[in-house]
Formats: sequence, structure tokens, C-alpha cells
Amino acid sequence: MLKKLITVVFIGILMPSFAQQLPQYTQYMFTKLAHNPGYAGAGKGICVTGLVRQQWVGFKETDSEGNTTNVAPETYLISVHSPIKALRGGIGATIVQDQIGNFNDIYLNLMYAYQTTLGSGDLGIGIQLSILNKTIDFGKFVAPDGTSGDPLLNGKNEETDMYFDGGIGLYYREPDNYYVGLSVLQLLQTKKPDGTQFNLRRQINLMGGYEFNFPNTPAIDILPSILIKTDGASAQYDLTALIRYKHQFWGGTTFRYQDAVAIIIGFDYKNFNIGYSYDINTSAIGTTGTHEIRASYCFKIEVDKIKKIYRNTRFL
Repeated sequence: MLKKLITVVFIGILMPSFAQQLPQYTQYMFTKLAHNPGYAGAGKGICVTGLVRQQWVGFKETDSEGNTTNVAPETYLISVHSPIKALRGGIGATIVQDQIGNFNDIYLNLMYAYQTTLGSGDLGIGIQLSILNKTIDFGKFVAPDGTSGDPLLNGKNEETDMYFDGGIGLYYREPDNYYVGLSVLQLLQTKKPDGTQFNLRRQINLMGGYEFNFPNTPAIDILPSILIKTDGASAQYDLTALIRYKHQFWGGTTFRYQDAVAIIIGFDYKNFNIGYSYDINTSAIGTTGTHEIRASYCFKIEVDKIKKIYRNTRFL
């Protein structure tokens, strides 16, 4: 991962960049809206989620004068979605700030999903409009020889661009049984030849999860899940297994191929859900790990039932 980070930084200095990876979340099973617009409106209430991710804690950059700067990635997520009966589906939105080194991205994603019954479950067919505000501070880059005299950097300081893109997604679920979702984000692969000089990269997400119940021990559930992300050139796999006790307390572990092993814990109380995860790096990046804390709350929507009136010829 360290080699990839260094490569991306220097490519960004010397020539236009050809990839833009979306933020990652260890607790992806609780942030489905950030991965799939088809999830918008799945459920029976207005659900709000907030997440803070501090990645590679302690990862710093030292310049030629010995000054150190924190370049560890930081990600902040706020999402909200709700079913809308009049739209025969649901709407949702996410706001994400993703900062790494001299790069700062702010995403606004707006979603609509048509929700319908299919077989014994529910299918969501979603679309997404994405707006990205990307900022790169070229003035803080240092040339490979340790100087700031690179001709490609002279006269360039902070550059900001707006990117417009979209996405689509399918999400199928059988409540208390299983779910599976497929989505394509940054579908248009928007390009900017000038300014920040970035090309967005299309990303395909495949996720799924299952709920195992034991007849002899109804208080304990096993919740395995998987998330596969690919841009066509490389892929990343997250495999997770959680154990839940009395539908209130849960914990488990996640394995991310060639990146990290994570520990996840959390609890549910009525409509409130909170979780924490800690990633232990398996690569040679040499940091103290990654912290991620998340909180969610769902406001149940109460629908007033229409009173039926029965008329009888004896009582008019």
C-alpha cells in the first residue's frame, strides 16, 4: 500500500492521474448506501448514519527542512435515506470528505431507488448522481530530488475542480435471511485534462451477506458477509464474520486481502446502532493501524391506517 501511495503522488506531480478510488469502510455491512444506490429506501424508517475513519494513524511526511506533516487518510461520512411511498421507492444522500496528504475530496451523492417485491424478498433498482469537489495543493509537493524546482510545479499552488458523474445499483434482500447487491459507481469516468488533471475510475461493487440462526441456541446468530471492489485493473476483497448475541451485541473480524485484518464490535439498542473497528495492517506500511467509529439511528415511520366503514341496510 505504501508503494501504491508513493506512486500515486508522483504520478500526480509528473503527469495527469488516471485513477480515482472511492473511500473504503471496514464496517461496509452497515454503510450499504455508500456502496449501492439500490439500497435507498430499504427499510421502514428514516435512517441516518455518521462515520469517522482515521486510517494509518501516525503516517507522516518529512520535508527537506525536517518538518513533519500528517498525511494519513481521514474520511468522514454522513448518510441518510428513507422510503417514499408516493415515489414507489426511496431516496437517499451521502456526504463524504476524504482527505489524504495534499488531496482533499468532498462528495455529494443523491440517490433514488425503485423498490418492489420479487419472490420472497424485495428488490431495489437505484440510480445515483455524484458531485465531487476535488482539491490538490500542488504547492506542498516536493520533487524527487528534494527540491521544489520541478518545472511542472512552478506557478501552481492549490487547484480545485468539480466533477459530475453517476452510478447504478441493484440490491435484493430477504429480511432476517440474506442480501446481495451489485453496483457500478463513477459510471461515466469523468475526466479533467487541466486543473487537478484527474480521471475518475469506474468501480464495480459486489456485496452479500447471510444470517445463520441456530434452533438450539436462538440467542446467537452468525452473520458472514463479503464485499468485492474492482476497477477492472485490480480488485479488493473484504471477508467478514460477525457473531450477534440476542440481537443486541455483536463482534467479529474482517480480512482485507493484502491490506489488513480488522476487529469489529458494536451493539444495538432499540433504533440506535453503534460500531467500532480497528484495522491491523498486514502490509509493510508500518503504522499503528486504523480506527473507525460509526453511529446509526432509524426514525420509524408510522403510517396511519385508513379506517374502513361498513354499511348495513339496518343501520343507515
